[in-house]
Amino acid sequence: MATAAPSPPPPRPLVSSHATVRAAVSNAVGASARRGRLAAGDHPPQVAALQRGDWVKLICGASFEDAADVRNLSLVYTLAGVDCIDCAADASVVGAVNEGIDVAASIVSAVQRPWVMVSVNDDCRDLHFRKAEFDPEDCPPDCSKPCEKVCPADAISLERVMIEGKHSQSDPSCGKLEGGVITERCYGCGRCLSVCPYDRIRAMSYVRDPTMTAELLKRNDVDAIEIHTTGKGTDMFNTLWSSLGESINNVKLIAVSLPDVGDSTVNFMNAIYTTMQSHLQGYNLWQLDGRPMSGDIGRGATRETVSFAVHLSSVSNRPPGFYQLAGGTNPYTVDCLKKAGLFQSTTFPATSGVTDCQQALIGGIAYGGYARKIVGRVLRKVTAQFGHARIEDHPDYLLEALKEALSLVGPVKGYPTLPSL
Repeated sequence: MATAAPSPPPPRPLVSSHATVRAAVSNAVGASARRGRLAAGDHPPQVAALQRGDWVKLICGASFEDAADVRNLSLVYTLAGVDCIDCAADASVVGAVNEGIDVAASIVSAVQRPWVMVSVNDDCRDLHFRKAEFDPEDCPPDCSKPCEKVCPADAISLERVMIEGKHSQSDPSCGKLEGGVITERCYGCGRCLSVCPYDRIRAMSYVRDPTMTAELLKRNDVDAIEIHTTGKGTDMFNTLWSSLGESINNVKLIAVSLPDVGDSTVNFMNAIYTTMQSHLQGYNLWQLDGRPMSGDIGRGATRETVSFAVHLSSVSNRPPGFYQLAGGTNPYTVDCLKKAGLFQSTTFPATSGVTDCQQALIGGIAYGGYARKIVGRVLRKVTAQFGHARIEDHPDYLLEALKEALSLVGPVKGYPTLPSL
């Protein structure tokens, strides 16, 4: 039985100048949301989106635990109409997601509440579940700090100080570096590892505690779980599945995220599905993880997940469930899917065009690094000006962030082109 989530403190009164935000949501999301509700039938609107192929998920990051940013990201992307928000399996992070959703609903009462998904792993080798670590005192004081520059999450902060405590600009060798990795912001992309000229940065991997995860799944504000697996064997998946026990029955959707491991991929997926099948009471989804944590790098990052989708769509013995892209997704993903003939299509292009499939071959797209990047630019402005602030207290910035989110969500959802906001 689901347990009630801890009651958050009552939100402070909102500023009155959200009319432009409400108008933007109504113009962009309103008509599409109404069509979606009419087409949903007996299914939840999130499932109807998967069937149509216009499901959008925000990935906050399986290891990203900055509650303030997660809250603001969740608020903005809820207003933009995402179907699901995926976050770390941590109680405070789940609370931050739900707080962001609640505030979005207080601004636009008709907004669809996205499902909240928690991400866990069955294997410490999964790249999404690691943190960078180093001791800044081991760093030469005159280091150019490339790790700080390359980090997409602003998770490394280094300050050069003199031994006596004063800043040293003229002679860096007289000082030392202080700071290091901001652990809650690091989501394990690994870009800092290769740029350190002194090889001082380590990746510390971990596995989420299944007992704590099982408790999270009993909450009434957690709707889905995603299990990351490496595709290197089913034993660890089976162990985790067994550890979660009856708690798995509390969620509406079970997702499995996996990489393309070549010819053995489909057999591996079918073995996983056999394990899940006996306790599968809701819906299931396969997340095709192309090039993990790379969507913000550039256009080419999306090719691997689209190629993965093409491969699986052509295979007749793939397991049941919805299929969704991730890993390298960005604004070019929709165009790549269209070129492959898989955007909201129920028929694989190489077939005769006749199909018994009642749902899109690819149910939707999950956006992570790129989604955080475009809204994060706005959040950094807020932080620089006001410190750690609630973005709804600054409607101009909220509108700017919403515009960025709509530019990513809109092409999947079929929103009308926005006028200049």
